[in-house]
Amino acid sequence: MKNTALSQKHISLGAKMVPFAGYNMPVSYSGLNDEHATVRNSVGVFDVSHMGEFILKGDKALDLIQKVTSNDASVLTDGKAQYSCLPNNDGGIVDDLIVYRINEKTYMLVVNASNIEKDWNWISKHNSDGVDMKNISEETSLLAIQGPKAIETLQKLTDVKLADIPYYSFAKGKFSGIDNVVISNTGYTGAGGFELYFKNENAEKIWDSIFEAGKEFGIKPIGLGARDTLRLEMGFCLYGNDIDDTTSPIEAGLGWITKFTKDFTNRAAIEKQKTEGVTKKLVGFEMIDRGIPRHDYQIADANGNIIGKVSSGTQSPTLNKAIGMGYVNKEFAKSDTEIFVMIRDKAIKAKVCKIPFLKK
Repeated sequence: MKNTALSQKHISLGAKMVPFAGYNMPVSYSGLNDEHATVRNSVGVFDVSHMGEFILKGDKALDLIQKVTSNDASVLTDGKAQYSCLPNNDGGIVDDLIVYRINEKTYMLVVNASNIEKDWNWISKHNSDGVDMKNISEETSLLAIQGPKAIETLQKLTDVKLADIPYYSFAKGKFSGIDNVVISNTGYTGAGGFELYFKNENAEKIWDSIFEAGKEFGIKPIGLGARDTLRLEMGFCLYGNDIDDTTSPIEAGLGWITKFTKDFTNRAAIEKQKTEGVTKKLVGFEMIDRGIPRHDYQIADANGNIIGKVSSGTQSPTLNKAIGMGYVNKEFAKSDTEIFVMIRDKAIKAKVCKIPFLKK
């Protein structure tokens, strides 16, 4: 199992470590509810260095990105980022990712940890124009500093004006005395904040300086457990749960990142789905009766007919109620539709609702 540059730091802080995507990762420190509340109310730090980073360079870099991703990367300007996905040939999704435009001929793709090799092979297979591709995942650390006090914490450590970096934008600059740190505003929690990309050898210095800067706000390290509850309150998809090789972007409600103004992998089939409609849709729901929905639990109608299954579910620490997402037959996808989650052979009542669950 691989370690991040900060694995020993997490162990020394008493983190509960678990295997995740081939890495030894912290799932919790002080407890999920406490960590979740820290991010919603103040500031917390996630080590997400297990994520993958690819650099694509050359005259044809954009052409390759346009070919393999669903979104239109031609609209990006320097310092802008874009959420997108890699469609496969069967109507599903190879992975979801973020595309960063560093300059006209240089892009960084950030992919899910569990899919690094799969994505690399998929993009390489389509690289017919000799785009220079470099996998920098192993040498790159990534911290996500999230919460309403993140900006005040981090501003102490850089001259880059963080308030001037809009959502889905980034800047490169000196941070904590380290040159060439990528400071990105693409958070996965809905609580505000930034991500920092830098070389592994600077990880401990940067980690320690952030915790010193955030001490007055009660900054805490946050594990993958709270990362999951935070993203679910926002209705953000998690690859392997809510989207995978069998779910199409249209079924998953990702039509907004699927642009038919250009050609891309399996465009015709996805466009047909967009035009003709799909048979199942990803929806958000909240439990009415007591019970916590979990991944792969079946969803039924009032007559006990199976109409779908849960993709993600949890007890929301902020809302203090059980919430989930799942795929249901399209006739059950409207808000306020009554559905039933099968929990230990019992039909537990829920209702479909709009996402995000947490309204800003």
